[in-house]
Amino acid sequence: MTPLRSLVFFLVQLVWTPIYASLVLFLFPFKPHTRYRIATGLAYSTMWLLRVICGIRMEVRGAENIPQQPCIVMCKHQSAWETFALQTVFPDQVWVLKRELLWLPFFGWGLALTSPIAIDRSKGKQAMRQLLEQGKDRLEHGFCVVIFPEGTRMPYGVRGKYKIGGALLGESTGAPVVPVAHNAGKFWGRNSFLKHPGTIVMSIGQPIDPRGLKAEEISRRVEDWIEGEMGKLD
Repeated sequence: MTPLRSLVFFLVQLVWTPIYASLVLFLFPFKPHTRYRIATGLAYSTMWLLRVICGIRMEVRGAENIPQQPCIVMCKHQSAWETFALQTVFPDQVWVLKRELLWLPFFGWGLALTSPIAIDRSKGKQAMRQLLEQGKDRLEHGFCVVIFPEGTRMPYGVRGKYKIGGALLGESTGAPVVPVAHNAGKFWGRNSFLKHPGTIVMSIGQPIDPRGLKAEEISRRVEDWIEGEMGKLD
């Protein structure tokens, strides 16, 4: 039944996403937090469709570790699943993403209204300055900043090279850094059409206080915790 369920999910999303994203485009006169909270309805509906159609559920461990103040979320990246799931678990958030995503019809246009930090990866130091400047701005305006430190989705069981941008943002702002591990790739793999039923576990680590730490140490602690937790989830 997995191929059939996956096909039904794909067809429903093919119709629902453009409709919802088109409605989001009318939110541009509203304040950023209002735009975000309405736009994130797509994430909630997608998680519901995954549960009902594909039989994919979510278990969250460590929710008590989510800080009360805006934080930097550094999450394992294996699937499209976490881009939806994080919105249903953490408070108002913006993502650090490649700017090409904003060019996608409907989805990208709506995404642009959620105040993302859209960087051009080819710009190097300029992209890093943008991350630090806009990341600080978003944190000051009450948003969490979501960063996938591996930079791109990795196949299930594969460990990517952790980039230092999120750790530099933590060092420069003093905002708590929260590591997040999950095993979504086991059920909805990277670029996979098939979505296998089961329970995806998202594990949230204790916040890392970056004050007094160099970016390299922050990044090392994040990587050690995430990869250590992945071993437990696997």
